[in-house]
Amino acid sequence: MRKPYLAGNWKMNLDRRSAIELAIALREGVGERTDVDVGVAPPFVYLDAVLQALDSSPIWVGAQNVADQDSGAFTGEISAAMLADLGVDFTIIGHSERRHVYGETDDQVNTKVHRALEVGLEVILCVGETLEEREAKSTEKVVRTHLTRGLEGVSADDMDRVTIAYEPVWAIGTGLTATPEQAGEVHEYLRGLVSGLYDEGIAGKIRIQYGGSVKPGNVAELMAVPDVDGALVGGASLQPELFLPIVGFQD
Repeated sequence: MRKPYLAGNWKMNLDRRSAIELAIALREGVGERTDVDVGVAPPFVYLDAVLQALDSSPIWVGAQNVADQDSGAFTGEISAAMLADLGVDFTIIGHSERRHVYGETDDQVNTKVHRALEVGLEVILCVGETLEEREAKSTEKVVRTHLTRGLEGVSADDMDRVTIAYEPVWAIGTGLTATPEQAGEVHEYLRGLVSGLYDEGIAGKIRIQYGGSVKPGNVAELMAVPDVDGALVGGASLQPELFLPIVGFQD
């Protein structure tokens, strides 16, 4: 039985005070529950403050991105070692906004995955197709490329620190959501790919989140799909009155 994993990606939102207030509200709302894993990914500049606000809480704190270099003259970048030194638990890698807005390639994504795993961070590896790719019936081709290239060279031993997030680009911030059937088809396909790359044991254990306009009103239906193990939540994660019901979808 895979434990559900609900993570909030705060993106480029909030200020320091509101980030701390949100963290405190989530800490109080989540309490000591152990039936789900919960994570939040604040902006880089608020990571330390959120880590302090969530000290002793079961909520994991992650970064929204990581550099593909260890150190050096890379202005504006934050290395995996820096994140680990700060006490960060995980990092999101390959988010569609990084791929499509900032032009990150599959090679860069793969390098970032290795950098993160090397220093002990957990990874949420994002895959997903655009509306044009879905309409062209290229969904499986796109997510296969994202997954296989993203995991290239990752050992079987490291796969217990990898989570996959399927985020159809056409459903991110648009209000559109993949139907449970659409999500289930892609999640099942992704699990099959992991089985082929590694083995059935690893495929059976890896958690695959869904991301794309997840809300309190649709999370239970999505989570009822056999291969959906959690959610990577965007806008709704910025409000405790929305994110906590998502975390408590089983209540």
